[in-house]
Amino acid sequence: MPNPVLRSPCSTLGLILGDQLDAESPLLGHLNPASDVLWMAEVREESTHVWSHLARITLFLSAMRHFRGHLCGLGWKVEYQQVDDAHAASTFAEALQKTVATLKPHRLAVVRPGDWRVLASLQAAAKRLGLPILVIEDTHFLSTPADFATHAQGRKQLRMEFFYREMRRKHDILMEPDGQPTGGSWNFDAENRENFGKTGPGTTPSPARFPPNAVTSQVMDSVAKLFKNHPGSLECFDWPVTSEQAKHALEDFIRHRLPAFGKYQDGMWQNEPFLYHSRLSAAINLKLLHPMVVIQAAENAYRNNQAPLASVEGFIRQILGWREYVRGVYWTQMPQYAERNALGASEPLPPFYWSGQTEMACLRDAIGQTLKYGYAHHIQRLMVTGLYALMLGVRPQSVHEWYLAVYVDAVEWVELPNTLGMSQYGDGGVMGSKPYVATGAYINRMSNYCQGCRFDPTSSEGERACPFTVLYWDFLLNHQAVLSSNPRMTMQLRNLARLSPSKRQNIRALAANIRLKHRGEFLTASV
Repeated sequence: MPNPVLRSPCSTLGLILGDQLDAESPLLGHLNPASDVLWMAEVREESTHVWSHLARITLFLSAMRHFRGHLCGLGWKVEYQQVDDAHAASTFAEALQKTVATLKPHRLAVVRPGDWRVLASLQAAAKRLGLPILVIEDTHFLSTPADFATHAQGRKQLRMEFFYREMRRKHDILMEPDGQPTGGSWNFDAENRENFGKTGPGTTPSPARFPPNAVTSQVMDSVAKLFKNHPGSLECFDWPVTSEQAKHALEDFIRHRLPAFGKYQDGMWQNEPFLYHSRLSAAINLKLLHPMVVIQAAENAYRNNQAPLASVEGFIRQILGWREYVRGVYWTQMPQYAERNALGASEPLPPFYWSGQTEMACLRDAIGQTLKYGYAHHIQRLMVTGLYALMLGVRPQSVHEWYLAVYVDAVEWVELPNTLGMSQYGDGGVMGSKPYVATGAYINRMSNYCQGCRFDPTSSEGERACPFTVLYWDFLLNHQAVLSSNPRMTMQLRNLARLSPSKRQNIRALAANIRLKHRGEFLTASV
């Protein structure tokens, strides 16, 4: 049940957002439990500004309610508004206005939000209310936007590798006393690209799961009623929703799956959604788990001979390197970044992204598990769902909205650059040094998706032509002029030059038919 509305005035109203469930939040250090009040609000807007997956909504709301209980247990006064209240507000601004009218605080305080949109909304609301708002830097991260801006000064390109090395040195992670990286190399990518062969992964260790308790069950019931037309399912909901559960999930990963994570992190297999991946990104992004705790646990596993260096370094690079780098790109490039579309892509997102109903086995499996769990690992996102949208020419903002909606770990600061930049090349190379495009042969090499699929991954002509392969060549034809100045595309463009005029014409025709089919599906679905 929600807290009764607090009536006594407060000095500072501390705002805690749904992805700021940090037990060591710097906000708490700026407030006094005797005179200040914490404010948390579940508002419909955060679930409807993109068509959010039921599991994503449930995870946020359940984790928020559990965190409210934690704060109350520590003696904090918490003004909490639930989305299923009879008079629930639909926006942050509306919810905040109600509380300010009652408590009459002297100022507002908030840790820097993860979304530019939310920060702008709160600042505008504070201005309308005539209150100063203190924005506190988020100590959950291991660098700040200002740090990243300093790193970026004078650089023509913002490459993650150089930033990652700086972060390794700064935090003394996988470093030796002589200042050299452990193992003599900064990364071990070459050892982390194996597939599962013809026999598959065998029996993989199941990740720790957390069945819904009474609080989560109540949230699930409310979400099912309030957002019944939203995508996804709650049938398999078992994500960690407290810091204690998140720590247990970390321990489980380190013990059972980290040793093989590096070797097989790019592998895919039908009906195997988790394999050796950690399932920790949602807990870290909601701040139930501090990234340094995760990084140190992985490094200790290597130091104690519990996991090979290649696995440990590959995992740490995702958190200490990529995660911090992506946040830096977001805050130094926004708000203009969100509208970038370097390749002029304009196709609508195919409706099967919301249903999983497609003849392409790889997309059917990746999207199907996404709708079932709210999860897909990074190669499924980059080289299956993202790859198809890129080569089809889907407007990158539409792809971004889909990723933000369907994945439980999606918060805009991390999802937008990964999608618009890395996956869709919409930023023209700010994030990635080239568009990540490939034929169906890549998917065939890294998975068993193509076995039994009606399409042939090696074919770009005829009835069995793989749409990925057709669109790959069509993508190179469409963007040849732009890509010719990119040295990392030289080999692919050299192969393109070998295509005969007749084959180019056939590819163009097949690609046009694929787009026409998807446009027809989109128009039908929109009626």
